[in-house]
Amino acid sequence: MTSLDHRTPVLVGVGQASERIDDPRYRGLSPVELAAAAARAALVDTGADAPAIASALDTVAGVRQFEISTPVSQSPLGRSDNFPRSVARRLGATPARAVLDVTGGQSPQHLVTELAGTIAAGGAEVALVVGAEAISTVRHLRQAADRPDFTEHVGGDLEDRGFGLAGLASRQMLAHGLVEPVSQYALFDNARRARLGLSRADYALAMGELFAPFTKVAAANPHAAAPVVRSAPELVTPTERNRPIVDPYPRFLVAREQVNQGAAVLMMSVGAARRLGVPEDKWVFLHGHADLVEQPLLEREDLSAAPAAVFAVRHALEVAGIGIGDLATLDLYSCFPIAVFAVCDGLGLAPDDPRGLTVTGGLPFFGGPGNNYSTHAIAETVVRLRDQPGAFGLVGANGGMLSKYSAGVYSTTPAPWRPDRSGELQTTLDARPRVPTATHPDGWATVETYTVQHATRTAVVIGRLDDGRRFIASSDDADMVGRLLEGEPIGSRVHVRSFGFGNRVTATPERMDELFPPRAPGFRDHYEHVLVRRDGHLLEVTINRPDSRNSLHPPANEELAEIFDAYFADPDLWVAIITGAGDKAFSAGNDLVYAASGRPMWVPKSGLAGLTSRESLPKPVIAAVNGFALGGGCEIALACHLVVADETAQFGLPEVRVGLVAAAGGLVRLPRAVPPKVAADVILTGRRLSAAEAESYGLVSRVAPAGQALAVAREVAAAILAGSPTSVRTSLRMMAEADAVADTTAAVRHPSPALDELLVTHDAFEGPAAFAQKRKPVWRNR
Repeated sequence: MTSLDHRTPVLVGVGQASERIDDPRYRGLSPVELAAAAARAALVDTGADAPAIASALDTVAGVRQFEISTPVSQSPLGRSDNFPRSVARRLGATPARAVLDVTGGQSPQHLVTELAGTIAAGGAEVALVVGAEAISTVRHLRQAADRPDFTEHVGGDLEDRGFGLAGLASRQMLAHGLVEPVSQYALFDNARRARLGLSRADYALAMGELFAPFTKVAAANPHAAAPVVRSAPELVTPTERNRPIVDPYPRFLVAREQVNQGAAVLMMSVGAARRLGVPEDKWVFLHGHADLVEQPLLEREDLSAAPAAVFAVRHALEVAGIGIGDLATLDLYSCFPIAVFAVCDGLGLAPDDPRGLTVTGGLPFFGGPGNNYSTHAIAETVVRLRDQPGAFGLVGANGGMLSKYSAGVYSTTPAPWRPDRSGELQTTLDARPRVPTATHPDGWATVETYTVQHATRTAVVIGRLDDGRRFIASSDDADMVGRLLEGEPIGSRVHVRSFGFGNRVTATPERMDELFPPRAPGFRDHYEHVLVRRDGHLLEVTINRPDSRNSLHPPANEELAEIFDAYFADPDLWVAIITGAGDKAFSAGNDLVYAASGRPMWVPKSGLAGLTSRESLPKPVIAAVNGFALGGGCEIALACHLVVADETAQFGLPEVRVGLVAAAGGLVRLPRAVPPKVAADVILTGRRLSAAEAESYGLVSRVAPAGQALAVAREVAAAILAGSPTSVRTSLRMMAEADAVADTTAAVRHPSPALDELLVTHDAFEGPAAFAQKRKPVWRNR
């Protein structure tokens, strides 16, 4: 063998384990047990002394299981609190380092690349990459009377890298039902179909023809979850077993997650391999590699393409010094057709390439064991390349929504460790143009792509407003859903409207009005969560949920938004007071108990209490703070023009203590209302300000005796009502204009149109006339 540096990384052992619940030998293994079985197989696969190699393991890196891949994932049968060390313990190993990688199907190839670099740098000698899922077993046994407990508590340190979900999900996506990968990928495939100008039937057949060869590979794989050969028409023809999941995917085209599978890859330095007696015919080298990340979904120029994936594969081949035609084997991550199509499109690969595009059978047929699929792909690639000495194999591992891509090129041909230029390429990818987005889209638009979730008959649409901004919207309107399932909806005109609960899309504005009748500002006869009292020109609004400290949930927020819409539209109402029922709390902000129940939480477009996100408050709003004003309650008070606080009142933004942030204005308004260092103290520690302290900083305008906040607020309102309502409104408007001008002198000189408008009003003449005549002015609010 060619002379190699003793630190050159090499793959020396691979192993897989699996079981199906319908197999007579089924044992109901936990993810740790499946992973350990695969790891033992990898040790044996080296052809050397397995116990000696286990003792030499210095690094074990675990692929994160699905049950710990998101903040809301669950482990019905329990789990290990240190997966890598649980596996190592079963091998008799005590590694110095244990790693649990981030979420994503790119993780196995990424870990192999990373640890190869670590070995080359002398930071490790013997490393194991291992992962497993027992999703099928968990589903099968979770309701069993004698269900097993997979809980394990293992000592030792763990380098837990967290979920790594940044950029993969957003409030916009969650609010519009774009949660499951199957819906996300459907958007890409429908966009590609439209780009190619194919009919639904033709594109369905193309997807079937892409995946039919995968089923043949799976049928020959003893670890496959669905080892059945299927034809292209069979894969795409809806039947009772092959039910439509989302448009355009029936069940057979969707990654199969209900599996019990584990896989492991053992790596060493050449020096360690020689020392431990691993035969050289077991050695496989990583010749090329790359790791790249795509832009966020809504900002991508072309939703039918995956440039990061294409760049990653090209660069891995470049580092290896070969071309796509030099590969003997390929395994392209195949959770859904677009994941394969997009890479083929970018590389000029034919979907029916005679070499095949999978070595396992692919995720819908071999199985999609969570984030760990590509560990199986690497294992299969290693086995095949040993049978073809000198040949090259490619593994392309995808994570997120075509979001993260790791590529590796392998061969038995000896090769030194070669660094890649992924960082440089990532800079190039990041610099590509991005599509501007609209959070609250309103008006006519064009459908860019879409999907329909068949179980709920709900549509998700990504479109472009006429100004080019991209948006996401949803619809459960039967008419809209029907249009999306017929003909070619991409490129068609639709109407979108934004609401606090999300964006909705219909075929016409008239249909939108039918589904969501516009509401003219006005007061209801009765409110469920709010009390309203009208006293001449004064409006008093009381949040009436004392049992929950006047916290706010969507129904309460919706009522408050309507009330303040009506207040600002009513010319006979000049001042408003908002307070809370009882003497314990003004408001504790968002109702976290309601949120924890799983019911959807949303706020009106005008914000908490209909105030915190309103573009302007053109008439005075006074907060009468009786008790706690915490979280959203403090944010409501901050949004008001004046704050009258009971002397026992307390103000605070404790969101950081419950894993949240004061995103309804607190992070913006508090640093502008009090000294920045004080604001940072309140925001970062969650400490509370007393009424007196808040007054000293200017957050509170007046402090009232205990129990008198509302009474004093009424006195303040009366003083405001004594002045011209027109002048009051103009003053608020001009203060807001001045606030946008940094220089004080420039702000004073700012030619406000509000002043010109005031000078021709009745009140502008009435005020001086009444003063001269020594009488009380009669204001007309115009």
